Amino acid sequence: MALGEIIGIIALICAIWVIYDVLVKNKGLSTLAKIIWIICAVLFNIVTAIVYYFLYKK
Repeated sequence: MALGEIIGIIALICAIWVIYDVLVKNKGLSTLAKIIWIICAVLFNIVTAIVYYFLYKK
C-alpha cells in the first residue's frame, strides 16, 4: 500500500466521522452550521476533523 492510499483512507474516515457526528450526535447546531461542516468535511477532510474535534469534542 502506498502512502497516498493510506492518507486517502484516513481522510475518508475523518470525513465520514465528521458528517456522522454533525448529523446524528450534534443536535445543537443550526442547519446552516451543519451544511458548512459537511462541506468542509468533504473538501478538507483531516483538517476539518481536527478542528471539529477541538471545538465540539472537549
